[in-house]
Amino acid sequence: MRRTAAIVFLLLVMGVVPVAEAVDAPSRVSLLPQWIPQGQFAGYMVALEKGFYSEAGLDLKLLRGGPSAPPIETLESGAATFCTAWLSTGIQKRAAGVRLVNLGQVIQRSALMLLAKKSSGINTPASFDGKKVGIWGGDFRIQPLAFFRKYNVSPEIVPVYSTVNLFLKGGVQAVSAMWYNEYHCILNCGVNPEELATFFFSEFSLNFPEDGLYCLERTYESDPDLCARFAHASLKGWLYAFEHKDEALAVVMKHAEAAYTGTNLAHQRWMLNRMQDLILRESDKSALGKLRQEDYSKVGEILKDLKLIRETPPYGEFYRGPR
Repeated sequence: MRRTAAIVFLLLVMGVVPVAEAVDAPSRVSLLPQWIPQGQFAGYMVALEKGFYSEAGLDLKLLRGGPSAPPIETLESGAATFCTAWLSTGIQKRAAGVRLVNLGQVIQRSALMLLAKKSSGINTPASFDGKKVGIWGGDFRIQPLAFFRKYNVSPEIVPVYSTVNLFLKGGVQAVSAMWYNEYHCILNCGVNPEELATFFFSEFSLNFPEDGLYCLERTYESDPDLCARFAHASLKGWLYAFEHKDEALAVVMKHAEAAYTGTNLAHQRWMLNRMQDLILRESDKSALGKLRQEDYSKVGEILKDLKLIRETPPYGEFYRGPR
């Protein structure tokens, strides 16, 4: 069945088989992004609005993510067909016995970083030693902990949550941030880029590909063609969003305003532009959605080093996306 799905995906991408002719009747499915509506998920909103899922024979319901809707647990409960999740989360869940598969690795480069004000004296990895560093919980802790371990430093770790206020007020000398989100929020608070020291984990051999498309293995095994069509329509949505950014941003703002997120167009434009940087490897569209085995193995090794998993699940069992 894996071979069949791969052939269908290839034919759809090449345009040999029109998507509308590849299926007989719409299949009801749902997608749960891992957070609230924002530019991080523009491709899926655009795919829905432009009818790409419908063209693929899918009657897709886009669920609203957030802290009360953990994606993989929602998959397991049967309340969602597909979800987005970080690769590190997917590997840990699969290693723990959740029969989860990756249908496409959308974000290829880690956006997670540590930010520090240069005035704090932090300008190299070694200078984190003894400093107060605000770190998020969950999988957001993995790369910072691996970073500190790699450079043999022992900062004072302070738990932080959804805002960067503690950093702005000087309560911590450095803080976790996403390039497409909190970094831009800090700039909007009046901090100049020249005042900041940035530590992108992807630049310190700690690149963790982030958002990927997931479903349960039984979903894939029961209908691999449906999963291939879903992944294709989703990736098509991303390409369209990057090529028609104003239109995509209007879609994002419509969904964000319906969810009362309190965002603004300028921030969402920044986010969409950074998504393009993260999703397209050096503007190489042929790599879109592919999970490279070397990236997978690297994340697995770090998870093992931190004793978060015992063994990395076999790549061929975990990844069922475009090759």
